[in-house]
Amino acid sequence: MSERESMPYDVVIVGGGPAGLGAAIRLKQVNPELSVCLLEKGSEIGAHILSGAVVDPRALDELLPEWRTQGCPMAEVPVTDNWHWVLTRTGKMAIPHWPMPPFLSNKGNYTGSLGNLCRWLAEQAMELGVEIFPGFPAAEVLFDENGAVMGVATGDMGVGRDGEKKADYQPGMELHAKYTLFAEGARGHLTKRLKAHYDLERDCQPQVYGIGIKELWDIDPEKHVPGRVLHTQGWPLSESNSWGGGFLYHQANNQVALGFVTALDYANPYVYPFEEFQRWKQHPEIRKILEGGRRVAYGARAINEGGWQSVPRLSFPGGALIGCSAGFVNVPRIKGSHTAMKSGMLAAESIAAAIAAGREHDDMVEYDAAVRDSWIAKELKLVQNAQPLVSKFGGSLGTVLAGADMWARVLKINPIKGMEHHRDSEATQRADLYKPIAYPKPDGVITFDRLTSVSFSYTNHEEDQPCHLVLKDPTVPTRINLPLYAGPEQRYCPAGVYEYVGVEEGNPRLQINAQNCVHCKTCDIKDMTQNIEWVTPEGGGGPNYPNM
Repeated sequence: MSERESMPYDVVIVGGGPAGLGAAIRLKQVNPELSVCLLEKGSEIGAHILSGAVVDPRALDELLPEWRTQGCPMAEVPVTDNWHWVLTRTGKMAIPHWPMPPFLSNKGNYTGSLGNLCRWLAEQAMELGVEIFPGFPAAEVLFDENGAVMGVATGDMGVGRDGEKKADYQPGMELHAKYTLFAEGARGHLTKRLKAHYDLERDCQPQVYGIGIKELWDIDPEKHVPGRVLHTQGWPLSESNSWGGGFLYHQANNQVALGFVTALDYANPYVYPFEEFQRWKQHPEIRKILEGGRRVAYGARAINEGGWQSVPRLSFPGGALIGCSAGFVNVPRIKGSHTAMKSGMLAAESIAAAIAAGREHDDMVEYDAAVRDSWIAKELKLVQNAQPLVSKFGGSLGTVLAGADMWARVLKINPIKGMEHHRDSEATQRADLYKPIAYPKPDGVITFDRLTSVSFSYTNHEEDQPCHLVLKDPTVPTRINLPLYAGPEQRYCPAGVYEYVGVEEGNPRLQINAQNCVHCKTCDIKDMTQNIEWVTPEGGGGPNYPNM
């Protein structure tokens, strides 16, 4: 007999980001009598949310039309100025916006903290009667006797590193629902299992990702231009034949959000995304914005980059994928919160109608159809080849080809058909084909070391708990990763979790510093043999982002 207690709801939502909160609010708007529960693995709503962010308000306008006058923090800073630079090592070339398709404009958008937006959305949801439980990660999918999802179970608390129950042990709780929505964000660990269980990716390309690393800075007020948005491409990734780019957004209170995205399909195992970000900050044009300022926060998160052709089947018996669990990021626009929120709203409407008709635990195919007939699909189809073209042909030629393809789609004149993706884990090549990259040492003013940076994410995990970074085969790191690929997990992790010790003594061992983990999921994505699996740590563990 299970020692876990259970609680019944009409709908359980896993994840407190824009998609999950959008779904929760819409459910209550459609039918206030529905019982809705939302689980969030962070210590509070927003604690694990990290994005640039420049937000397209289209979905927010549909969900809460009066949000601009209701104290929403995102309303503080509308975008006023839009720049795009192609960087060389010491210079830049400004790219005008007139040749770009009009949908890439940031006119009418807002820049601010997505975490704070989610905190505000959670307040709106709770006022409507949604029950929100932060610090309770969903650790297990529950299935009924017919194979349908019937809810989730939260993780046990008070289990030691050795797997034994401690004095403060508390078993997880089962939350049963007529329908369960998975809004875990990019590379959600339950989503990954559901994709495999129901073969949800059988008719689409595999999802691919980038790693986004971000800092918040307080800068000299004389250099601050509220609403200015800057994106860059080219250097420094151009030197390693990788691709990605930087962003710098002037937000409220003399603060800038800046960061760097490295596409995870890079081949050279010596590429070090954290250090590429540090190099980017030393570019003369970026450095002069930051000089005299002060870094106040740091974090990292994987980003979906697969586009429309990587969107899986969205529904299955008893549940559905919404938001970045499904992968609705518009890569050229560097936006996904609006499409994520809209997907949650569409799922909510489908669920409310199904429950009203007396249905439960069935396959909501109407939700999948609604997404594919919505403005989400129309928007993503316009840009579906941008990522693969840049990935295949490089930053310069790829950008030109991507622009041509997007214009062809706008004008409906013979666009390229949807291009194929290959998994990021398959892209890494052997270390003997490359030379190590010499990255400059941090100066402690503009650039910093990785472990100091992690302290600015306010990450905390209970140390005496099972490691949430699981090696399927403990011999793989020293048998394959280190000798063949020079141990790239030492470099692609933005938090210094993976460390090879004993190398000089001829007895190497992979040490996993799980307490540093910022839950970015890069290791789960990029590991060549897919030997590393990220699972949920004890509730509330991870970063505690204040306003990222």
